[in-house]
Amino acid sequence: MGNTAAQTTKQRHDYHTVTWYKNWKFITSGIGIILILIVIGLSYYQANHFNAEITMNNVNVGHLTAEEALKKLHASVLTNEVYIESELILDGKDTQMEFTEDDLPAIKKHLKSQWTFFPSFKSKNYSLLPKNKDIYRSETLKKEFEQKLISMNQALQAPKDAQAILENGEIIISESVDGTQYDVTTLLKNYDKQEYSSDIQLESSFILPIKEDSEIVKNEKNKLQQLLKQTVEYKVQDKLYSLKASDLIKNATVTKDLEVSIDPANITNEISEINRSQSTLGENFTFKTHSGRIISVKGQGYGWALDVEKEAALVIEAFETGGKSLSATNIIGNGWNNEGYGYNTLTNNGIGDTYAEVSIKDQRIWLYKDGKLVLTTNVVTGKHSTQQDTLPGVWYILYKRSPYILTGSTAGNPNYSIEVDYWAPFTNSGQGFHDAGWRNNWSSNAYLTAGSGGCVNVPPNVMKEVYNNLETYEPVVVY
Repeated sequence: MGNTAAQTTKQRHDYHTVTWYKNWKFITSGIGIILILIVIGLSYYQANHFNAEITMNNVNVGHLTAEEALKKLHASVLTNEVYIESELILDGKDTQMEFTEDDLPAIKKHLKSQWTFFPSFKSKNYSLLPKNKDIYRSETLKKEFEQKLISMNQALQAPKDAQAILENGEIIISESVDGTQYDVTTLLKNYDKQEYSSDIQLESSFILPIKEDSEIVKNEKNKLQQLLKQTVEYKVQDKLYSLKASDLIKNATVTKDLEVSIDPANITNEISEINRSQSTLGENFTFKTHSGRIISVKGQGYGWALDVEKEAALVIEAFETGGKSLSATNIIGNGWNNEGYGYNTLTNNGIGDTYAEVSIKDQRIWLYKDGKLVLTTNVVTGKHSTQQDTLPGVWYILYKRSPYILTGSTAGNPNYSIEVDYWAPFTNSGQGFHDAGWRNNWSSNAYLTAGSGGCVNVPPNVMKEVYNNLETYEPVVVY
């Protein structure tokens, strides 16, 4: 009996053990299935949703699918406010982000890249530009920002570059000074690099001055040192002047392109001095008459001078460009177009060896060609009693005409017109050589009361020869 009871108890224990085991196995299987389903669900969720603290273009897309993120981005408003540091520079108009379905693949790519098996609360911002270009943001707003910066810079202090300059004959380096103007180029480049988010935040960037130890300043200094070593050989007629930069250039600057700019004052003064020493315009000519007498006759129409300003400019250009020599080319005078005559004439004190000599006292002319007398004849000059004298001075033959009609006015005949066979004027006022077939009085004192209206009347029988021996631009010496 005792054994039977023990067996029964044992059987009951075994039954309960088996039953508990079966129940536990069922429960653990169920829990495993649930866990697997949770893992599958979590994995699926994580694969299709952004983590909680993920932003895109600073728009929170946490817990959103790629499609939902696209919709949220598309609906997001861009305030388009442009800041430099904390200062609002430009308040653009509000717009919406330009995202479309074409941008979904890029969003999905970011979704995949941020995936973690378990949910993550790590913050991360992704930057994404829409495939369809935002014209307002990339062009219109950028241009407005550029114009705003340019406008602001006008009221701001520009930086002052260090510079090598020649001052009072010495090369010095001026100090650089910082300014407050914005570096527009750099700011626009940084603008292009900004994320596609509501506002645009930029760091300050200012135009920096060229510093004293820069390569640019060193090159400027070298350029000035080279300048001071230069000499320009300047030729005026047959005289050569050695113009030394170290003597004449006291103030000069150099551009960033290493182009020299010279203060013209001293060079202009030097050319003026050369002009005073050589020019004949308005000066007295020393003249040896037919009789050998030495007289002084003032240059009137005939004579030349340097155009000092233009010549100084040529010399300065030669120094600035490294020129070694040049000849005077800007010659002025009393010609109809301010041209000067006699510059190329070096003999006979500037008058040369071919000229016409007119003596009012002797009432006679002498024509010389290459230093030899070729013709002389009596003449009648301007009427002395009415102050219509032929004007003394050194003139030149303006032109020659044959025949010619003389028109003008004279004492007793305010409007005359008369034809002559030969005409060779030498003053701009209308005095010249011509034949006078109407004249009867050819005496040596006729000019006193019966002279011409100012011209030199030549007997008709010799006027052709006189005409043929006169040359245009030839000096005419009247005394």
